[in-house]
Amino acid sequence: MDNELILFDRLNVIRDVIKKHGEENFYLSFSGGKDSTTLHYLLDEALPGNKIPRVFADTGIEYNDIKEFVLSMQAADERIQIIKPMQNVKHVLEIYGYPFKSKLHAHVVAVYQRSGKGNYVKRYLNSDDIHQCPKILRYQFTSEFNLKIDNKCCQKLKKEPFKRWEKANKKTIAITGMMASEGGQRESIKGCIITDKDGKASKFHPLLKVSEEWEQWYIVKRGIKLCKLYYPPYSFKRTGCKGCPFALHLQEQLETMSRLMPSERKQCELIWQPVYAEYRRIGYRLKTDEQLRLF
Repeated sequence: MDNELILFDRLNVIRDVIKKHGEENFYLSFSGGKDSTTLHYLLDEALPGNKIPRVFADTGIEYNDIKEFVLSMQAADERIQIIKPMQNVKHVLEIYGYPFKSKLHAHVVAVYQRSGKGNYVKRYLNSDDIHQCPKILRYQFTSEFNLKIDNKCCQKLKKEPFKRWEKANKKTIAITGMMASEGGQRESIKGCIITDKDGKASKFHPLLKVSEEWEQWYIVKRGIKLCKLYYPPYSFKRTGCKGCPFALHLQEQLETMSRLMPSERKQCELIWQPVYAEYRRIGYRLKTDEQLRLF
């Protein structure tokens, strides 16, 4: 489909959905990254003069430049609000466990560590689809593996602060920059409107089915300024929490940080050290022979 037609379609979808459910019920989950920044401008193009809040969760492990980018936008736009979690990342990891590989994998390991083998764990280990546990990580479902793993980091540092903000501000529908092309469980989402167990709209993903190529076309066409991490010499494809062990291209990310953001690189080693050490030990996502001269 022609890029202009896709734009026309997305603008109409945004108008129709927000009109149907009421603008007063929406807010934009704003990360300061490429997708949510694109969506920030797309919302304004679809609904000039809208009052939809843009809410940024300052987890304490955002890139410094992302935080500065959000603060600079906030200075010019009162709709941008910043919220914080009730616990810091160190506390969350110590209590609940560390992220490892993916949210799905970390969750299943956590289930195993809490209750031993069950049908849920067996399905993950014996499945023949792409979500099956990799052979290299099966040792984590044994009594010899004692690193506490879980996927609750995102929940405690982002999801729960958003839920508290939603309740306090009487907002019920989060607009996100989620795209199916990011892969993982996102690919299985069928529609851009997600409903809760009562059938009420709870999430709106306007960018779900557009391509990264279209997004880049829109950014160039509208002259949208992104955080500097998306431009040379950084050239990040994604941002998110810095050094997160869930990142598929973690080695590349850390190498870029070593060259251009050494202090933040050191912070990553301190926060995620047990996972990084395990990744290096088994040669998964990080180089086994990497020599660190950080301290």
